[in-house]
Amino acid sequence: MLSIPLADFTPGPARPAPLVAAGQSIAVNICYEDAYGGELIRQLPEATLLVNVSNVAWFGDSLAPAQHLQIARARALETGRAHLAATNTGITAAIGRDGRVLARLAPFTEGRLDVGVQGYAGATPYVRWGDWPALAACLLALAVVALLARSR
Repeated sequence: MLSIPLADFTPGPARPAPLVAAGQSIAVNICYEDAYGGELIRQLPEATLLVNVSNVAWFGDSLAPAQHLQIARARALETGRAHLAATNTGITAAIGRDGRVLARLAPFTEGRLDVGVQGYAGATPYVRWGDWPALAACLLALAVVALLARSR
């Protein structure tokens, strides 16, 4: 109807299969997709490792690369998986499943990381239930506040 270029895109599968490489099942995400844990866990618990590839050059010399590293650390903790982040100008890092930064390159540094990481299996509570417990707690809190306000 509207001759818009690229309008023929279709969404991928609701539960994308992890990429298999070097004996690991890898949940791959791009740029700030790792900010959305609910999206990332769609590849779990099958995936044994998390990998993020980002072009963060447009952030320049700002706090965004450090924020992106913190997001990656949160995803590692939530999923119980090591997380590898490769960026062009941001912070390239290897993060353990406990959220610890195992190795990293400073922003605007050309180089490579030589670090070994291990894939992990299993499902953390976040992998099992996602954001639902937090949403349920918020709804419960709202209901309690509404009841208290009504009783006054």
